[in-house]
Amino acid sequence: MNVATTAISGLRAIADRFDHVLLDQWGTLHEGKAIFPAARECVTRLREAGKRVLVLSNSGKRASSNQERLATLGLSPEAYDGILSSGEVTWSGLHARAHEPFAGLGRACFLITRGGDRSIVDGLDLTIVTDVQEADFILLGGLDDAAAEPERWREWLSTAAARRLPMLCANPDLVMFGAKGLIPAPGALAAFYQRLGGTATFVGKPHAPMFAAALERLGNPDPRRVLVIGDSLDHDIAGGRAAAMLTLLVRSGAHRETLADADELPAIRVAAGSEAGMPHWTMKHLTW
Repeated sequence: MNVATTAISGLRAIADRFDHVLLDQWGTLHEGKAIFPAARECVTRLREAGKRVLVLSNSGKRASSNQERLATLGLSPEAYDGILSSGEVTWSGLHARAHEPFAGLGRACFLITRGGDRSIVDGLDLTIVTDVQEADFILLGGLDDAAAEPERWREWLSTAAARRLPMLCANPDLVMFGAKGLIPAPGALAAFYQRLGGTATFVGKPHAPMFAAALERLGNPDPRRVLVIGDSLDHDIAGGRAAAMLTLLVRSGAHRETLADADELPAIRVAAGSEAGMPHWTMKHLTW
């Protein structure tokens, strides 16, 4: 169903429309250096207004790692109601092995993460291998800036594709903020693997399991009273719309080059690709 997209200057204008917020992290709360002051105030005001705020992130790291990082950037755990990362959902799936795509994976894992982080495999019955020839599957949790360009992985991933190794991508984001601006994110590397003939399964926004896990964490409220706030049409808005939730696009994040100063709906519609991908509301920065 199509929606009428409205530009607003602050969340106070629509506060009566929702009870819960699923709040994106990168590009919405911060860009890796410090929590945006207006965003910090907004989270405070949301809680004062009785809203539950759950940070929903496509980070391939565990929830605790993300919580610690937010604290160092200026947002304490007491300021919001919890955090759910795609890395946490992936870890839980690999731990339980109760359903696909987790149940069918082997135990020898070729691990790709950012900064050598291994929290996504801590406590799991896995053997981490450094040669794709010895792996049963690839677990893609994150990428260092210097290794973000997919072409750097062509030789290894071509070998993996020839062996029909499944890839589990715990961060579907296509772009991320690097030291010099936007660079390819893990989702782009997984898409590159698919183009090489490999099979990739994604955990995180916009995929349904992420939003189902978020609703469960919130106590299974009516999704029509849940507002998804994020800077990605492809992940935050598409996932929220598919889950029958309300959606708000922050234009100064992933789409900043085309939408940061554009209030005209045609520009957003072009970026969204269709009326079905349009957000309910849009604002330049997260603010109350």
